[in-house]
Amino acid sequence: MKDEHVLALLLDAFEMPPPDAVAASRRRVGAWFREQAPLVRWDVIETPVGLLYVAANAHGVCRTTMGGTEAAFVAEQDPLARTARDPASLAAIMAQLREYFAGERATFDVPLDMAQMRPFQRRVLREALTIPAGTVQTYGQLARAIGNPKASRAVGTALGSNPIPLIIPCHRVIGSDGKLHGYGTGDGLPTKRWLLQFEGAM
Repeated sequence: MKDEHVLALLLDAFEMPPPDAVAASRRRVGAWFREQAPLVRWDVIETPVGLLYVAANAHGVCRTTMGGTEAAFVAEQDPLARTARDPASLAAIMAQLREYFAGERATFDVPLDMAQMRPFQRRVLREALTIPAGTVQTYGQLARAIGNPKASRAVGTALGSNPIPLIIPCHRVIGSDGKLHGYGTGDGLPTKRWLLQFEGAM
């Protein structure tokens, strides 16, 4: 039996589209991705706590990561978006980060894209943005601040999955026992401790 006939029988058996239709579909998807998929621009700088990667889309900064590799950071981005390293587009953002690590800036004035977050996480992280450098709050205090005093554990979970650490300063939230708990980027707790000491909170 010829290969072409076997292929035809398989296509009929599994109701698969013919190869030329699949190829055409892939071309259409590829063209859409190249021409219309949203673009995520990113860059990286060296800091005292390691490499700091920053990604931004049309709405603002959407992800920051300390440490790791370029490939891992790019893989964290929206799978339906194109990615491109673009230092020029992120120059203003990276300048603010350099000022922070030089001790010349305590807060950031950059747009943030929080659309990918659930409403509860947005509330938590927006409240975390109000914590001044050089100070800390507990998970319980943050829970009370958002009007849900029994949600300390949920607040911790929301902070633990913060996609924009440092710019959204989840490192300024500690346990009610005064101890540091969890930090999802860099070297974890050592990075959190370094940032708090650097800001004068410890």
